[in-house]
Amino acid sequence: MVEAIIMPKLGFNMSEGKLVCWYKKEGDAIGKGEPFFSIETDKTTIDVEATRDGIVRSLLFRENETVPVMLPIAIVSDADENIEAELKAAKERLAGISSPGQTPSLSASGAPSVPARSDQPAPSGGARRREYDVIVIGGGPGGYVAAIRSAQLGKRVALVEKDKMGGVCLNRGCIPTKTFLRGVEALREVRDCERYGVSCADAHLAGIDMEKLQKRKNEIVAQLVGGVESLLKKNGVEKFDGTGAIVDANSVEVNGKTYTSEHIIIATGSLAKTLPVPTDDDMRPLTSDDLLSMTALPQDMLIVGGGVVGVELAYFLVSAGVKVRIVEFLDRILPMIDEEIAELASKKLKNLGVIVDTGARVTRIAEGAVFFESDGREHRAETRNVLMAVGREANLGGIDCEKLGIELDRGAIATDASLRTSVPNIFAIGDVNGKNMLAHTASMEGIVAAETIAGHACAMNYDRIPSVVYLRPELASVGLTEERAREKYASVKVGRFPLAANGKAKVAGESEGLAKIIIEEEYGEIVGAHLYCAHATDMIAEIVTAMNLEATADEIAMTVHPHPTISEVIQEAAHAIRGKAIHFA
Repeated sequence: MVEAIIMPKLGFNMSEGKLVCWYKKEGDAIGKGEPFFSIETDKTTIDVEATRDGIVRSLLFRENETVPVMLPIAIVSDADENIEAELKAAKERLAGISSPGQTPSLSASGAPSVPARSDQPAPSGGARRREYDVIVIGGGPGGYVAAIRSAQLGKRVALVEKDKMGGVCLNRGCIPTKTFLRGVEALREVRDCERYGVSCADAHLAGIDMEKLQKRKNEIVAQLVGGVESLLKKNGVEKFDGTGAIVDANSVEVNGKTYTSEHIIIATGSLAKTLPVPTDDDMRPLTSDDLLSMTALPQDMLIVGGGVVGVELAYFLVSAGVKVRIVEFLDRILPMIDEEIAELASKKLKNLGVIVDTGARVTRIAEGAVFFESDGREHRAETRNVLMAVGREANLGGIDCEKLGIELDRGAIATDASLRTSVPNIFAIGDVNGKNMLAHTASMEGIVAAETIAGHACAMNYDRIPSVVYLRPELASVGLTEERAREKYASVKVGRFPLAANGKAKVAGESEGLAKIIIEEEYGEIVGAHLYCAHATDMIAEIVTAMNLEATADEIAMTVHPHPTISEVIQEAAHAIRGKAIHFA
């Protein structure tokens, strides 16, 4: 990948640096961590190391020249890569920065250089400074995190949001859904209280009050939205209410006014998909937004789609007393989850009363029913209530990708591992890039983009992002499924440990499920882990951390886990890989 090396900002008040010397010349090979150049600030002189292996293709400034921070000073790439686009972008950023009538000095590659200066904090020669260093479009879990981290790194930041802060996740997704799920968990605890020695004659009469549940949800959302707004304010992020439209690579229009910025981060999220099937007007399917706004529950619900959203909402509805049916196009629900774990979750839903149809293609929604084809036959499922949960697609509203030169990949914005698009100073994070449509992925992408803009070497590793599903028990996973691991590696080993053999799970009445760790045998590397148990969504972070540190399952096995805790199942699963689980034979 071609990389423009910039004059780093090494302190909050640093506005420029003097390029003392280059340790490499054009055409030299350079390795990550090798000294590349030395710069002098008003406080010190420091060597700056290379952030990658490659070839020095172009040096844009001569030694002893003073350069504003964040301007490109060199190009590094692989030997055979074409650097014309990156070099052109660098020259455009450097063009016109010298004083009127003054000819800028040139480096060996012919790019203009900044004349040396000692006391000017802004670019020399009276060049107009752009209003912001970073404009973020979208205030979801990717956008607001990117804005805060950019501000923490000393950038002048603006954030544009047309709705409430926190995006879909906070307002109409993660948080509302988990509030609803906590409601049915509380209901289950009341109904099961006799199991724990609590006498309550009328426990069986307990039920969900949707108006009260909505009130609690709205209070939680309002508190969290207010918290995000407060964090933005405390970090000095300027917020614009409205829709942001990208005019060009350095300009964003909001409410009829155009603002300029060195960098733009697109964080516009995604929109719910629907199926292009004939549908009667009086049977328009609900979206998850509609369901999460209900003040009364229906008697029945047919859910089209057996992914995470469909399955979580099915669990909520059936637990609240609604008759539920899932119709899934693929051959099983939760197709992204390890098959063994997904099958356990499917059985649990069926035991609760959910009807699950897989390998089923919906053909029309009409006449008080959903029609679908399965096993070569047409089926009719009677219902007046249909929830569409067939996934999401990138929201490209306000982004003329063709005009801007932003490349797409399967309908989403294409980015590299640092979230940079095909336009070097425009980044795309979260659902809009389509890589991994999860809130925590978006947040980390926001941090990576901000760090990259600040000149720090930073990249995403999408192989180690955990995914979670909130049922009872919970599901959590990271890395490869067992099926994919066996396809990829010559030899793998799997350690399993059942919750039924864990003391804390027995005490909590949560003895259903298992923990599963997968390693490849040659190096003992952990390549996947899958939990189906209480607190799985909290515990998966231990394995993610282990994988990031390249720890082995043997090291997890020899790590002391507190007793009695459900977390002990991870240690036992690690022991089980070698056939040495302590509490299960």
